Amino acid sequence: MSVFSDAISNYLSPIKDLLDDPTVSEIMINGAEEIFVERKGLVYKVPNKFQNEAALLAAFRSVAQSVGRVIDQDSPRLDARLPNGSRIHVVLPPMARRGTTVAIRKFAKEELTLKDLISSGALSAAGARFLDIAVFLGKNIIVSGGTGSGKTTLLNILGGRVPKAQRLIIIEDSAELQIHSEHVVPFEARKANDDLRVKEVSIRELVLSAMRLRPDRVIVGEVRGEEALDLIQVMNTGHDGSMGTVHANNPLDTCTRLESLCLIGDTRIPPDAIKKMVGSAVKIIVQCARYHDGGRRVSYISEVLGVDNHGNYIVKHIFRWVQTGKDAKTGKYIGEMVPCNYVPSFFSDIVVNKLPFPRSTFTTPDWVEKLEQADAA
Repeated sequence: MSVFSDAISNYLSPIKDLLDDPTVSEIMINGAEEIFVERKGLVYKVPNKFQNEAALLAAFRSVAQSVGRVIDQDSPRLDARLPNGSRIHVVLPPMARRGTTVAIRKFAKEELTLKDLISSGALSAAGARFLDIAVFLGKNIIVSGGTGSGKTTLLNILGGRVPKAQRLIIIEDSAELQIHSEHVVPFEARKANDDLRVKEVSIRELVLSAMRLRPDRVIVGEVRGEEALDLIQVMNTGHDGSMGTVHANNPLDTCTRLESLCLIGDTRIPPDAIKKMVGSAVKIIVQCARYHDGGRRVSYISEVLGVDNHGNYIVKHIFRWVQTGKDAKTGKYIGEMVPCNYVPSFFSDIVVNKLPFPRSTFTTPDWVEKLEQADAA
């Protein structure tokens, strides 16, 4: 039995049934006596409890040790990936005022595909086909959205659509992506550990190494710091088809968020130049959202056309999700992804490569225009 399995059996027994339950996607512990889970995008309180705060703290100290990490009063935060692929974050008191606070993000064992997103209603067939074409043509893609909106899942799927002959280097803070392709090179950043005399290896350093390892494309799992500038430079220096994820509320905010992250640190590049770099590097933004009914959907697929004369990003929506109703029995939203009457600037690439995606696919259905007119009235 592995060290991790021992820790599960001996210390995490109060939540072992939740860890084994495939319908549970996330476990949230707010102190020893309050535990919530997420199922199908909705959060529920469960009766599971730890014996006391000491037992809860001991459990996650054991988990930390099993993955070669330390959590104590000097290091009260733990961000780690468990051997089974789950991502864990822990914050200790007194920062966590209600007791040791934990979030365990589980990942589906089965490999999802674009067809799965279509069947679940997260993406339309036309939207999925368009994204497949964008990956094939080597368009730089940013997947944006809030926490738990499905960014990593979608990036996994898009990464798996990269042509097999291309060398793909993946860089992450904590390894979550499980992209299945013929030539994948995964990197994971390393936290410093003074007790073990281990030095930090940052995402920025790994991006610099990746550039010397002949990548065709680079994927940065989650862009949340000054490594944003490195990804933008990768996208602008011939590594077409590179990708990353960013926390943002909509496609326009995604550009602004990337710009802000690029300015973190001691960069000497003027802000106006950074804005132009972001506008020229990012081609497609895929916005993911978790709706109030618990459903995760792609809310927008948009194209970035650079920056206008006033310094504003030019973002055009290609597809968007439109809600048309709500199921009275299940509470689920009813709607579909529709085209926005905008033909992408690279449509000629689709034609030249003889890809089956007619111009008419971008035409907005009449019923959408009538719905918008009714809302305006």
